[in-house]
Amino acid sequence: MSVAAGQRAMRVLIVGGGGREHALARAISTSKLLSALFCAPGNPGTARLGTNLPIAVTDIAGLVDAAVQEKIDLVVVGPEGPLVAGLADKLAAAGIACFGPSAAAAELEGSKTFTKILADTAGIPTAAWARFTDADAAIAYVRQMGAPIVVKADGLAAGKGVVVAADIGEAERAIGEIMRDRVLGDAGSSVVIEACLVGDEISLFALCDGVNCVLLGAAQDHKRIGDGDTGPNTGGMGAISPPVGFDLAAQEAALDVFVRPALQEMAARGTPFRGFLFAGLMLTADGPKLIEYNVRLGDPEAQTLLARLSGDLLAALAACSQGRLAGVRFDLANCFAVSVVVAARGYPGRPVAGGAVGNLEGNGARPDVTVFHAGTAMVDGQLVAAGGRVLTVTATAATLADARTKAYQLVGEIAYGDAVYRHDIGARAERRLRETT
Repeated sequence: MSVAAGQRAMRVLIVGGGGREHALARAISTSKLLSALFCAPGNPGTARLGTNLPIAVTDIAGLVDAAVQEKIDLVVVGPEGPLVAGLADKLAAAGIACFGPSAAAAELEGSKTFTKILADTAGIPTAAWARFTDADAAIAYVRQMGAPIVVKADGLAAGKGVVVAADIGEAERAIGEIMRDRVLGDAGSSVVIEACLVGDEISLFALCDGVNCVLLGAAQDHKRIGDGDTGPNTGGMGAISPPVGFDLAAQEAALDVFVRPALQEMAARGTPFRGFLFAGLMLTADGPKLIEYNVRLGDPEAQTLLARLSGDLLAALAACSQGRLAGVRFDLANCFAVSVVVAARGYPGRPVAGGAVGNLEGNGARPDVTVFHAGTAMVDGQLVAAGGRVLTVTATAATLADARTKAYQLVGEIAYGDAVYRHDIGARAERRLRETT
């Protein structure tokens, strides 16, 4: 990765406490530009790389105060919530640079309706859709359109607000739970109902400075809790990079269809987008189509992509936050990365907390396998589970098969009695590779 010269040493604050933020901290900690690293709230993994600050991601005022007190040069925001809540705007008012979009630009993720209107305006291919604020009207529409059909909570739902309904009954139940029961809170005050796209789902990531973009890479997430893509959606149970059947040329071409037009439209509206832009795409028989935009790295895609990254990530983020993306490029190792999420029993419903977690290095340290903390905490000197997704194990190798083997070997050696994980992360992609070689 190359960047413009002249960068100075920096004090950095990473906002968030999950596996994505641990991966960002690990990548940034290797930068020659780094003078001090802070994470808020962080986790036991980030504590080994910098200083954790006990500030919730929802405490916007507290985050800004900490950035001022610690003389932070750059804030890197992991989750979408603080961005939608205006953290970047508050930091800018305090004179502190932020890698992440303004609240107005973060509406790309904060509102499904906003994204669909923008896509239609900019000519970005996406599924046919309709928005509803009344449950009865939404159910009538579903009955008219038939199934399969997709029901989405309009607002933020931590990756759990989408139901791909196989039949009308499932769609009606989803609408009732989201709009009437408000299982997702205010995120379900309205819903977007879409035609169901069929194909492989791909996550495309770009670094954006408001005008220009640079490809970061692509990954394939595994959303469902169970093997064979069964059970409810989660925040993500594992990922592979690069995706099979979506090579570098296809990724670069996708920037012209899904990223650059979005940046142009956002700039034309007076709300330029800076930060990570994550385009969720479906590779249909008619070509790629947009599922959604996210305004941050995915989780566990971040762990997966950053495992392949070489160079100085911090220098690139700093240049981008200053609108100096020209000259920045990313180098991804010519290898495969596989991430397997270890969740707590009961996830994604009510995960069991408090179980001891140990033996994270397994039967011996492996330089090409990394454990990222997410829902963990230290209690009386013991690492314990403290969230739904507890750990992510990421492995790299020259082949997808070897990367899968390495990741699952360590997953099997970790001592955690309440562990739940998928056994087939990357399995379908591996079969496709075998069939084409």
